[in-house]
Amino acid sequence: MRLRILLINPWIYDFAAFNLWAKPLGLLRVAEYLSSFDVELLFIDCTDSCTAGRFGAGKYRTEDIPKPDILQAVPRRFKRYGIGTDEFARQVRAAMPFDAVMMTSVMSYWYPGVQAAVEMIRELAGDVPVILGGIYATLYPEHGIKASGADFVFRGPLAGGLNFALATFGFKLKRKREEIPYYRLNLYSDCRFAPLLTSTGCPFRCAYCASELLSGGKCCRRTPDEVLKEVSELYYQSVGQGVRDYAFYDDALLYDADNHIKPILRGIADAGLPVRFHTPNGLHARFVDEEVARLMQRTNFKTVRLSLETTDGDRQEDTGAKVTNSDLEKAVALFRRCGFTKNEIGVYLMYGLPGQELSEVMEGIEFLKALAVKIYLAEFSPVRGTRAWNELVRDGTIDDALDPLLTNNTVFAFLYSGYDLQAVQSLKLQVKAYNGPRLS
Repeated sequence: MRLRILLINPWIYDFAAFNLWAKPLGLLRVAEYLSSFDVELLFIDCTDSCTAGRFGAGKYRTEDIPKPDILQAVPRRFKRYGIGTDEFARQVRAAMPFDAVMMTSVMSYWYPGVQAAVEMIRELAGDVPVILGGIYATLYPEHGIKASGADFVFRGPLAGGLNFALATFGFKLKRKREEIPYYRLNLYSDCRFAPLLTSTGCPFRCAYCASELLSGGKCCRRTPDEVLKEVSELYYQSVGQGVRDYAFYDDALLYDADNHIKPILRGIADAGLPVRFHTPNGLHARFVDEEVARLMQRTNFKTVRLSLETTDGDRQEDTGAKVTNSDLEKAVALFRRCGFTKNEIGVYLMYGLPGQELSEVMEGIEFLKALAVKIYLAEFSPVRGTRAWNELVRDGTIDDALDPLLTNNTVFAFLYSGYDLQAVQSLKLQVKAYNGPRLS
């Protein structure tokens, strides 16, 4: 009998969420790997329920749900983002019978969505094996084993690890002879946008970032030809009308630009495809030169976001030394010279970093206002295993066994930053007024 595997991207359970061209890239890589074997793949994306706005990004369908007990003190409404539970049950029944479930996980503090999906699988499909992977499973394997309800928590190399996980339940993958199908987005019946990942890992070691933990400390890059082939195939694909919007999700997209992003963008420009690009992950300002800026303008980048985090020089050095204020000023000037507008250039400014006073955040806001760029306030969220996490544990702010729910950026800023909440709200309103209305 042919092995039937159901792939699931579970719901988001949070106080706030917005779809910035997100797709479960890790799960789609699993699908690509499995497609080279004699396996029938079934797929449910619980977050595939959005009202598309500008360039395809948009708002998830939401439903208010009870807050977990540990979050009762947070004065915000807790929601499930994505399809309804009735729709999920319908899709599961339509996929039955299946031999195993492979489920991904993204933010560690979204694990209630994993729990809910596993519980419904148990109700509908009985004791079918559930294998959990993804970011939460990698950063919190012990918690995942104890709390998720999954039978196997997967972390490590994709190929050998998946084979071992399936073999645990008596399944053996059999190679197919025919050509491997292109599965990156073909699991969707319609897709208006595509996330792109041209590399994994990052050469920097920022105190608050989990990139090193998730990549095993390795930096790997795809060749420019591979990336160009993917963009072209997605543009001309038969699913829907073909993809027009692409979002780069690399941690260090501009690093070693001469040998990576520049050849990619030259190839895209030469192909003449009428597509748009976005960088929601934040770019390293120090690697922006005039050629990069001109290539990005030529290839129709519409969302350019840069990472600053703080304007304090000592903190910049202490948290990773990846950017200085002058780096950012130079990058913004180059983008301006190439025709990018305020609505297209945005900068991430972080607040709530360990030891960071609110006055430092206010100084950062004034600095960015003077540059006439959009400001995106980013609440610090501690990630287990990072240097910032270890510092918080050492000084007694948190315990190493802190429930992942309390690492949610909204929750952590509310409970642990020590800021006056009215002052924070005033800053947010000031930034919102300065940014102007969101373009739809």
